[in-house]
Amino acid sequence: MRKLKNSELNRLSVEDFKEIKKTPIIIVLDNIRSLNNIGSVFRTSDAFIVEKIYLCGITATPPHKDIHKTALGSTDTVDWEYAENTIELVEKLKTKNIKVVSIEQTENATMLDDFKPEKNTKYALIFGNEVKGVAQNVVSSSDVVLEIPQFGTKHSLNISVSCGVVVWDVFCKLKKLNK
Repeated sequence: MRKLKNSELNRLSVEDFKEIKKTPIIIVLDNIRSLNNIGSVFRTSDAFIVEKIYLCGITATPPHKDIHKTALGSTDTVDWEYAENTIELVEKLKTKNIKVVSIEQTENATMLDDFKPEKNTKYALIFGNEVKGVAQNVVSSSDVVLEIPQFGTKHSLNISVSCGVVVWDVFCKLKKLNK
């Protein structure tokens, strides 16, 4: 096997990315502290052609050198918007028939591997603060709560890792569903 050169990866241009049909996934970042985590979420969102990112509360917004360090230009491709209040955003998304999904450990959460998305449905995936997680009022307003099964001693993942795991899983399931 030979590693591919960057020129062989058939990457989209920024213009082509803007025009391509997006995956029906919106990401909501609920009070994320780490600028590196924010940048990593942008990069994951670019990789899976996520429709939009909402940056809420204390979550920093581009341009910022520490976001750029991990985003590697994806702040120019992925649409994003700042929303001061996460719960108000959740209510707005629900009026547009977008399924709101918190990624959190709760009573009666659906394990990610058991989650079956619905055909022709758009999902808003909410990821929470590195210490406090998704705010309880946001969890309570969610249509679904997904939990990433974990089997070690820590039972927590970095928010950017959680985002990568969940977006990949939902992307794959939606791709199969909408063939």
